[in-house]
Amino acid sequence: MSLRDRIFSPGPKKLLAIDGGGIRGVLALEILAKIEAIFSKGRENYVLADDFDYIAGTSTGGIIAAGLSYGKSVSELMKFYNDSGPKMFEKEWLLKRLYADFKSEPLAQKLKEVFGADTTLGSDKLRTLLLLVVRNATTDSPWPISNNPFAKYNDPKRKNCNLNIPLWQLVRASTAAPTYFPPEAIEIGDKIHLFVDGGMTVYNNPAFQMVLMATLDRYWPLAPEGKRGWVTGEKDMLVVSVGTGLAPIANEALTAANMHLLYNANNVPAALMNAAQFEQDMLCRVFGKCLCGDGLDRELNDMIGASGLIPEKRFTYARYNAELSKAGLERLGCGHIDPASISDLAAVSTISQLREVGKACAEQHVKATHFEEFLT
Repeated sequence: MSLRDRIFSPGPKKLLAIDGGGIRGVLALEILAKIEAIFSKGRENYVLADDFDYIAGTSTGGIIAAGLSYGKSVSELMKFYNDSGPKMFEKEWLLKRLYADFKSEPLAQKLKEVFGADTTLGSDKLRTLLLLVVRNATTDSPWPISNNPFAKYNDPKRKNCNLNIPLWQLVRASTAAPTYFPPEAIEIGDKIHLFVDGGMTVYNNPAFQMVLMATLDRYWPLAPEGKRGWVTGEKDMLVVSVGTGLAPIANEALTAANMHLLYNANNVPAALMNAAQFEQDMLCRVFGKCLCGDGLDRELNDMIGASGLIPEKRFTYARYNAELSKAGLERLGCGHIDPASISDLAAVSTISQLREVGKACAEQHVKATHFEEFLT
């Protein structure tokens, strides 16, 4: 089935979003492995692209989302992270660390190997709708970019049609976290734009933005009348959001004097990512029927089964994530793991510990009953 045919096929739509989080993407992959096992029901050669119609990702979540949309299995992507992780985070030469800590070439080369240097966002190799989040530093604006053939800037008649952008470049751009990697320069039309990590926007968790892009007719201007956006409803749409670990930096001993320029440079990006993750998750719980998710805060709690927020829920929603604090790890039975060591976005030496946390989270929270109305 072609992507265009799949877009308008009958039946409930299933949407999947993966947060940003560097090497902590392996934690999300362990959660996705459990979801894959539930949906496969023992089928051989099953991949999540067989069931999920729209997949979104930011930063490391962009790598995973693009891989899943491409038809990769979770195990194939886990192998990619295990084998390529140390190369993806290869330290830059000392004199170049004024601009970035890590080299961009090894990651770019690996992405070309996975997706092909000539594969574009509009390639028919992508089996699902795909949303990748980047930040355009040139225009100072967030760019949630989709391969939806009915989107305004995906019109092949346009000189600057987004579908012509190489897929590997968009994925690389979405992972170009400031201080970690240099920006990615992409030619669009006759202009060069500099892109950085989508985690530097409010869409580090792209779940609610994906819902908007799937349902609002403004994102489907080239589609036939009456087909501009998917139908919503508790039984018409499933939204699954997978995190890479919540790593709050709580410090009761913090003083104003401690909050100098270096402190802010080290902590502001993480604070932005945590806030963005929270906001998108909260919106999904407000507009969706929430089946699973840790508590948001002491006022909202987890909002599971909450009613009366809006007249009618727009979709069924599940959020899976792990809190990487000491208390959070203890609740998962992983209290022996040091929270500080696995919070670092570039700590490839902690892949095994992150996988252990991901497996524990999946075992404790991901249940087949969450999806029973959407299993085919």
